[in-house]
Amino acid sequence: MSAPARTLVRLVRWYQRDLSPRKPAPTCRFTPSCSQYAAEAVERHGALKGGWLATWRVVRCNPLVPGGFDPVPEEWPRRHPSPDSSSPSRRPPSRKSP
Repeated sequence: MSAPARTLVRLVRWYQRDLSPRKPAPTCRFTPSCSQYAAEAVERHGALKGGWLATWRVVRCNPLVPGGFDPVPEEWPRRHPSPDSSSPSRRPPSRKSP
C-alpha cells in the first residue's frame, strides 16, 4: 500500500476510534458503514481510486438514497462498453434523394 493510502486509512481509523463514538446514534444508511467502506476502498484500490469510491459513497449517504448493503467492488468499476460506431443506432440517418 502506498504512503498516501496508508495515511488515508489512518485518518479513517482515527475517525472511527475517536470521533464516531461521540455521535449520539449510528447514522450510516449503508452496510458496511461509510467509514469502513472508505478504509476498505483505499486498502483495495489505492488512495486515488479508493478515495474516489469513498467520496462517492459519502455523497450518496443522504435521505434521497435508500441505503442498504453496498460492498466495496472487488475490481475498479469499468465503464459500459460504448456501442460500435458501425451499429445502425449510431449511424447518421441516410438521406434519400427525391
